Amino acid sequence: MPQSTPTVVLSAAIALLGVPLPGGAVDAPPIGPPAVNPLYVTPAESLTTDQVRYLQQQLLDWPQLQRYRAENAALPPAVAGEPRVVFFGDSITEGWGRTGSDTFFPGTGYLNRGISGQTTAQMLLRFRQDVIALRPAVVVILAGTNDIAGNTGPATQAMIEDNLHAMRELAQVHGIRVVLASVLPVSEYPWQPGVHPAPKVRALNAALQAYARDQGLVYLDYHRALANADGGLDPALAADGVHPTPAGYARMAPLAAQAIAEALAR
Repeated sequence: MPQSTPTVVLSAAIALLGVPLPGGAVDAPPIGPPAVNPLYVTPAESLTTDQVRYLQQQLLDWPQLQRYRAENAALPPAVAGEPRVVFFGDSITEGWGRTGSDTFFPGTGYLNRGISGQTTAQMLLRFRQDVIALRPAVVVILAGTNDIAGNTGPATQAMIEDNLHAMRELAQVHGIRVVLASVLPVSEYPWQPGVHPAPKVRALNAALQAYARDQGLVYLDYHRALANADGGLDPALAADGVHPTPAGYARMAPLAAQAIAEALAR
């Protein structure tokens, strides 16, 4: 009789993470507990004035709804025959270039709605304002790395998946096609050392790819195209190991364009 289903699933997961043990056996690496922003656990009396100011600003507008509110209000209606596409994400999306710039899909009218440092929880809260209200044909969602880094507090993989699933469900209700992007490779966060994110990213991406397949979404696999042997990004593609260089974006752009075309054709 073939292996039981749980054994097959476990073997596939282990193979994906690829951790050999003596004698040829393999086992999954310890992924560890969720990371947390040190500011959230530092005693209040030890915080600097700048750190307190930063935390206050977060509380004033935690999802950062003010970031694109005016730009959204000034946006003209979509042009017939030119499907509107929103790129929705964090600093990796924002750093690609402002809407209409020479670095961000010039001549397409694609909209950049990335905000540096954001987690999926923050993005979910602004999804209606910065995606649904713009009435795009397609949204390209790239998020999750800041959750793994613990930017807004501890986040398990299940929490990240829940937020991304909720975005997809909202998009579906409003007739917006979804391109679900993999989290980019990363082996270390400069602002949060010691997290060891590479296996967490691989595990999350495996779950996102399976979800995209089950829901009939287009899965945009940046990770496969960019990862080095350590599960991170080479300096030529990301000088700090996280944020793409122009060469990194140049490798990502045709993959995104292909995914958008596929979503529009479905």
